[in-house]
Amino acid sequence: GRKEEALRLRQGVYSGRLELNGEEDEETLIAAINCAASLGELERFGEAKSLLRKTMPLARRVLGENHDFTLSMKETYAMALYRNTGATLDDISEAVTTFEEVERIARQMLGGSHPYTEGIAGDLREARAALRARE
Repeated sequence: GRKEEALRLRQGVYSGRLELNGEEDEETLIAAINCAASLGELERFGEAKSLLRKTMPLARRVLGENHDFTLSMKETYAMALYRNTGATLDDISEAVTTFEEVERIARQMLGGSHPYTEGIAGDLREARAALRARE
């Protein structure tokens, strides 16, 4: 369907950016986030986690820990961790920790009433509920 097509397009963009600009380019990192988001929408969480584990350290180094795109990568990674039906207790715990970090940074940078911060707070509540359900 359309989500699969979106993924194919995003993978093509990411592949092209990698080839043209290298892995430490901001546009390449944005393309990686978009790919990971598409993988998550298709519930291909293992692939999303793998891509993000590879690109998050690059984003931290190139863009900084508090950059919008770095936060977006962390958020997408945390979602891939806890929404996976095969998630382990450690996966869900890591998701909660990651959401807590992203929420703290978003609250400092944007304020508590910003829609992004509120969205992260909702994701954090869901991840905590999933963690409680598994403990």
